[in-house]
Order: sequence, then structure tokens, then C-alpha cells
Amino acid sequence: MIDLYYWTTPNGHKITLFLEETGLPYRIHPVNISKGEQFQPEFLAIAPNNRIPAIVDQAPADGGAPVSLFESGAILLYLAEKTGRFIPQDVRGRAEVLQWLFWQMGGLGPMAGQNHHFSAYAPEPVPYAIERYVKETNRLYGVLNHRLADREFVAGDYSIADMAAYPWIVPHERQGQNLDDFPHLKRWFHAIAERPATVRAYEKAKEINVAPSVGDEASRRVLFGQTAASLRR
Repeated sequence: MIDLYYWTTPNGHKITLFLEETGLPYRIHPVNISKGEQFQPEFLAIAPNNRIPAIVDQAPADGGAPVSLFESGAILLYLAEKTGRFIPQDVRGRAEVLQWLFWQMGGLGPMAGQNHHFSAYAPEPVPYAIERYVKETNRLYGVLNHRLADREFVAGDYSIADMAAYPWIVPHERQGQNLDDFPHLKRWFHAIAERPATVRAYEKAKEINVAPSVGDEASRRVLFGQTAASLRR
């Protein structure tokens, strides 16, 4: 059994995509980040960076005590190795998947996240920041589109690299991007959207977060006003 500490963000969706694909038994523990639940001591014991997602594997492969992990990329890699699925076993195939997993973790996710912040959540428009992150998101879409020009998925077969990137493309309109400008990415995007596991994962998200919003001032303070002092609650 996998205990998944989750909220309905792109990084959270990565893990439900994997779990739904593999059929690993799991239970969701919602962590409402707009209400500050990520600062609860019991969650910080698992995820010291006070970010979702995090997991506790109650039945690790070595048969020992439960294993807890935070950081979505590390979780995807751990689960892929645990199940032997969605990551190649050969050296070259594994390297292909890992480089694109880290590309998402270091590039697409952070840049699209800043895009979201300055375009939708900043208390007042900052034109330079909006232009900077919309353009960088556009560049990264172009990188992904070029990569997909001659292959079905990012590293050949469907893998954790695709699961990492896809949720960050879902809000493409909010990021100021038009998928028609990226035909190979668009084809890939729709192929993943139609997978039964993807449909199940996003339906589950709707059940957990019925009315997603960070529009009120209290939520903004929780999400965007954090300092080191936040961890001492």
C-alpha cells in the first residue's frame, strides 16, 4: 500500500498518473495547500520542504520499515524502480528517460510555475515578469515539440518522463500557449489525455478538490508568503 499525500496540482497529478497506470494499491491523504495543511508537523515529518506530493511506501522491496519520500521526480523514479515499469532497464534507455525527467523538474515545471504566478496570482501585473516567463514557457514547449517530432513519447515508450511533463501542459491556455503552434506536442498531449489511467487520475482530482481556487487573500498569504518562519508553526 502506498500512502499518497496529495493535492490537485501538476506535481500531484504526476503520482496519481503513475499509480493509476500500474494499479498499485494506494490511498490518498489530501493536503489542502491553500489552507496551510502542508505545515502540519505530521506532514513535515514526511515532506520537510512543505510541498506536495509525498508518499509512504508501507511495503518496500527490501521488506523493511516503511519508506517515505518527497519530491515528485524522486517519487516517480522510486515507484518505477519498485514496479519495474515505465523506465527502461537498459543503460541507454534509462538515461533517455532520466534526462527528460530532470528537464521537466529543472525547467518546464519551475518556469511554467512562475508563468502561472505572475500571470494569474500576483497582486498587481508585472509586465516584465509575465513576458519573461510566457516566453520561456514557449521556448520549452518548442523543445518538447522538437523532441516529439520523430517519436511517439518523450523517450520512445510511455514513461515517467511523459507523466512528469504532461500535467504541466494541461494548463497551456493559462500559460499563454496555443497547442496548434506545436503539432507534435499536441498529438502527444491528446494521446496521453485519452489514456484510461489519465482519465481516472483527473476524475479523482475533481472529487478531492471540488472548487479549486487561490483567489482569496488568506490563501495567497499561505501559498506565496512563506519564509523559514513558516516551518516553525
